[in-house]
Amino acid sequence: MGSLYLLFLLASIGCMALLDHRFKLLFFSGAPLRAAVLLAAGLAFFLVWDLFGIGLDIFYRGETQFMLGVELAPHLPLEEAFFLAFLCYLTMVLFGLLKVAAAHFGRNRSGQEATR
Repeated sequence: MGSLYLLFLLASIGCMALLDHRFKLLFFSGAPLRAAVLLAAGLAFFLVWDLFGIGLDIFYRGETQFMLGVELAPHLPLEEAFFLAFLCYLTMVLFGLLKVAAAHFGRNRSGQEATR
């Protein structure tokens, strides 16, 4: 039961990867290196943010039976890195989906205006 949270995070990341693959948004759009650098930069930023928060006694590690108990640093559980990676990937996928939707609706609108 100690790995349940991590398993849900990995499943959520997998779902983001399925959306990414289906709509060719980031890693599957032909520029996987750019997507990886963007994801790594976001993850690094938020990990540093967390470390500052921990150092300033703002963030603390909560105890729960659903986590492994592995810490990357004091009060920084392993699952936090996966959670931050999920949040960054989710943001990237949502941005890509908005771009696809805007392009789709822009094409439909311009097509409708041309027929009038």
